[in-house]
Amino acid sequence: MELINDLIDIILHLDKHLKVIIEHYGSWTYLILFTIVFCETGLVVTPILPGDSLLFAAGAFAAIGALEPAVLLLLLAVAAILGDTVNYWIGHYVGPKVFHKENVKFLNKKHLERTHKFYEKYGGKTIILARFIPIIRTFAPFVAGIGAMTYLKFIIYNVVGGIAWVVIFVLGGYYFGNIPIVKRNFTLVIFAIIFISILPGLIEYLRHIIKTNGNKPGK
Repeated sequence: MELINDLIDIILHLDKHLKVIIEHYGSWTYLILFTIVFCETGLVVTPILPGDSLLFAAGAFAAIGALEPAVLLLLLAVAAILGDTVNYWIGHYVGPKVFHKENVKFLNKKHLERTHKFYEKYGGKTIILARFIPIIRTFAPFVAGIGAMTYLKFIIYNVVGGIAWVVIFVLGGYYFGNIPIVKRNFTLVIFAIIFISILPGLIEYLRHIIKTNGNKPGK
């Protein structure tokens, strides 16, 4: 429980924690950011790591010269693409064995099934769309690797989605992260980013509930 509370605190106060990391680790900060983005996208068991908000915060620090924008964009894009690639092959090799099991240690079956339904609806575009939706982002390449998509098709969507995700959020932080009202209310901005990110999934879930209730006998 303490670990979860610490993680929540880090996510909600990314600006303060990232500032400390930059001050203490200097250039090693790039490796730390690379690792977090890689794990968030590449390891199906770590969907709760910060993604969108971390990119935005990093972009804000790049704007004040604490990080080099070009290096940040390049490294994090590589981390995102490499992460999804690893996740795809994990899904390819172990996915079929765990997908039909009821209880899988360290793997949330509900998230996996929800991503599978998302994939069935949007097809290959899921790899790009999922980049902007927490949880789905982590499970989409895993589901694709199970057999839903060939690797050649996957890598195209992966590269496009990975670059688009990193560029949009890092540059978003770069150009808007240091506006006075944003800096003063950074936690609220993080909340807004998280809310906007999960909004498509929330809308889809509500539509599913309404549709299910509407199809019940007697309706």
